[in-house]
Amino acid sequence: MDTRRQGAKRLRAVGIAVSLAIGLLAVGQTALAGGTPAPVPLLTAANFAVLAGTPSVENTGPTIVTGNLGIHPAAAVNGFPPGIVNGTIHAGNAVALQAKTDLAAAYLDAELRPSVPVACDLGGLTLVAGVYDPVDCTLGLTGTLTLNGQNDPNSVWIFQAPSDLVTASSSSVVFINGGSPCNVFWQVTSSATLGSGSSFVGTIMALTSITIADGVTVNGRVLARNGTVTMINDTIGSSTCPGAGPLPSAAPSIPSTAFSPENEAVTAWPLVALIGGVAVVLLSVVVAFRGRTVSKGI
Repeated sequence: MDTRRQGAKRLRAVGIAVSLAIGLLAVGQTALAGGTPAPVPLLTAANFAVLAGTPSVENTGPTIVTGNLGIHPAAAVNGFPPGIVNGTIHAGNAVALQAKTDLAAAYLDAELRPSVPVACDLGGLTLVAGVYDPVDCTLGLTGTLTLNGQNDPNSVWIFQAPSDLVTASSSSVVFINGGSPCNVFWQVTSSATLGSGSSFVGTIMALTSITIADGVTVNGRVLARNGTVTMINDTIGSSTCPGAGPLPSAAPSIPSTAFSPENEAVTAWPLVALIGGVAVVLLSVVVAFRGRTVSKGI
């Protein structure tokens, strides 16, 4: 009798464990099916192609920057000329301070987005819109990363680098089926280094510094929160990505991805998935209770 009861208990335990696993899997699958995330709100930082912290912005050779160039709290900008800025240089002023404040908010927004894992080296991958995190490794790019817009011009890609971002020489990021550099964001927890002759797209938001080797093309922005931006004979910026327009009257508060309206599309699907997962777990409890009733009758 006792042996049969113990066997029934084991079966119920296995059933509960399997049901829990199925519930968690359902949550994960639904979260992945949530569609394109909302763009990262850059606010006034969107007006800058290059933004740095301290001690300086450094350039060698005829680099061309399309968009504003800024630095704060430092004010040293070296190498322009011979570099050319098709915009305005804001060195240690209130405009640069506001942009740095907005950059900090945007960085945190991107960092807190729900994500799915991706390989440490993005070379050779084709990725649809989403939020990607390589988890505990340097985010690298050797060869070509292909971003598939799936014929949606509003597709958004967000990459969360848990340490550095390092691209190899002559590496590239390309689009198929639509997509725009304006909707690609790279949140880098440490520093970013782009290899010589590479072709890169999107907005880099690095906590520390950004180093761009010789002859790199960046169709987007290079924004460093605390450190230096270094360039050598590069082409940086985009005339197609819209800026933020007029400066806000006050610095915005740090947004929360749980409550920010811009992120509603990101948070809604995981919430639905969580409800579905809880329903499956509750069902498993009912099944277990019925199994317990049957075992008492043995």
